[in-house]
Amino acid sequence: MATQILMPALSPTMEEGTLARWLVKEGDEVKSGMVIAEIETDKATMEFEAVDEGTVGKILVAEGTAGVKVNTPIAVLLEEGEDASAIASSTASGGSSAPAKTEAKAGDAPAAAPAPAAASASAAAPAASGGTRVFASPLARRIAKEKGLDLAAVKGSGPHGRIVRADVEAAKPGAAAPAAAAAAVPAPAAAAKPTAVAAGMSPETVLKLYADRDFEEVALDGMRRTIAARLTEAKQTIPHFYLRREVRLDALMAFREQLNKGLESRGVKLSVNDFIIKACALALQAVPDANAVWAGDRILKLKPSDVAVAVAVEGGLFTPVLKDAEKKTLSALSAEMKDLASRAKSKKLAPHEYQGGSFAISNLGMMGIENFDAVINPPHGAILAVGAGVKKPVVLADGSVGVATVMSMTLSVDHRVIDGALGAAFLKVVVEALENPISMLA
Repeated sequence: MATQILMPALSPTMEEGTLARWLVKEGDEVKSGMVIAEIETDKATMEFEAVDEGTVGKILVAEGTAGVKVNTPIAVLLEEGEDASAIASSTASGGSSAPAKTEAKAGDAPAAAPAPAAASASAAAPAASGGTRVFASPLARRIAKEKGLDLAAVKGSGPHGRIVRADVEAAKPGAAAPAAAAAAVPAPAAAAKPTAVAAGMSPETVLKLYADRDFEEVALDGMRRTIAARLTEAKQTIPHFYLRREVRLDALMAFREQLNKGLESRGVKLSVNDFIIKACALALQAVPDANAVWAGDRILKLKPSDVAVAVAVEGGLFTPVLKDAEKKTLSALSAEMKDLASRAKSKKLAPHEYQGGSFAISNLGMMGIENFDAVINPPHGAILAVGAGVKKPVVLADGSVGVATVMSMTLSVDHRVIDGALGAAFLKVVVEALENPISMLA
């Protein structure tokens, strides 16, 4: 039976993508796991692997095509012995609930994490007619057989409810399905369309408003659409509140200079941001109730300190995640952050490197911004906005007035996850660590 290859959901926020390049042509033989195309998502260009085996019968979407919706048929794969009539039958079915098979798999997405596939609402729609037919990829069927799984009891996260490798790998023999696990981590809320409609004006109205003015119209790319949708969702649905503290950096600056002299021979140069990452990681351990995310109908308290750090890139930003940051040395965090930031700017990060985490840091101090309020990146419980260190008059311990380098920090908090006193306790630990930096080496 001819297989429709669908545009995959390669990240939880992906609604559409660009078919950047085909690595096969019509008539080519395809094996399971073979990379057949490159897909440009809102965040990166990723390889797309075939799930089924067969022959490329027809390419439905030309390479370079932008705005291809998730679950749109992009090619037809023929099984042995099938001809052009099977292509006509498959394309006529439209890929909805018709019996034509479908496949989709992210080459770079973590196989054990079903989140990217689950992000599309249509991807979770059941494909079986009357609930009696089970759709699964050949690889999923083989793994299920090896594990002794009943495929009828496995919930599919692929297009139209199709069971893929990640589903059977996550399932346990004898278990009803990974549905319970899926329920524990709700899929991201449907993203609002990033248009002026949300503000009460349609795009047409806005265009008419400026019809007599000279302007350049800039089309939204995938990254900007995603940023607009997620931040609109964040400000509309998350009850933000803000906690502000100032940190005296003189001890940290002196300690950093001393450490960097000792690390110079190793080519390591610590930044103030490295100390901030470490301080936040330790604070999440010291105040574990603040190390949490909002999961719709529950709160998930994380045990490791997985700290996301905002990185500005052309056209938007990434938030790569430093996992288990509390266990890493300052020099290790510095090296990892430099690597993640470099690959973020060239859009070479894999989804598992910029998804997740419970907490984020946004540092605009190096750009001269003294203080600001950051928007929480859902499902995180909080984000720390860091300003520049500025020399200011301060009252010293003996009551006299002196000069100190002072840095302003604002903690944006999701009140559903973290209350005021808890947020204050967390921020207090961060400040103490930064003002006594040697404690971070203990």
